[in-house]
Amino acid sequence: QVQLVESGGGLVQAGGSLRLSCGASGSTFSISQIGWYRQAPGRQRQMVALIARSGIRNYADFVKGRFTISRDNAKNTVYLQMNSLEPEDTAVYYCNALVQEINIWGQGTQVTVSS
Repeated sequence: QVQLVESGGGLVQAGGSLRLSCGASGSTFSISQIGWYRQAPGRQRQMVALIARSGIRNYADFVKGRFTISRDNAKNTVYLQMNSLEPEDTAVYYCNALVQEINIWGQGTQVTVSS
């Protein structure tokens, strides 16, 4: 069993920055990939950034150059540094872990970017 807890969301003005954190607990050794998705009202959930066990990172085109995913293995925590935020980035951000082909989700954290 893996549990995920996000933190770091909030309200920020356009052009500002936020850093999201996702702490993983439980059988963290079984996580093959971990990262972030987001879902805006009325829209489908979309991948934002993922990092594999190997360290390979994958970013959605709409965040390249603005967001950075990183991890601290000692703390079992993955981060999403978000810079140059835009109102279109407003969404609930979910931490996701892939465990033996099963998706595990956190409860989500709201990010709101005002214009």
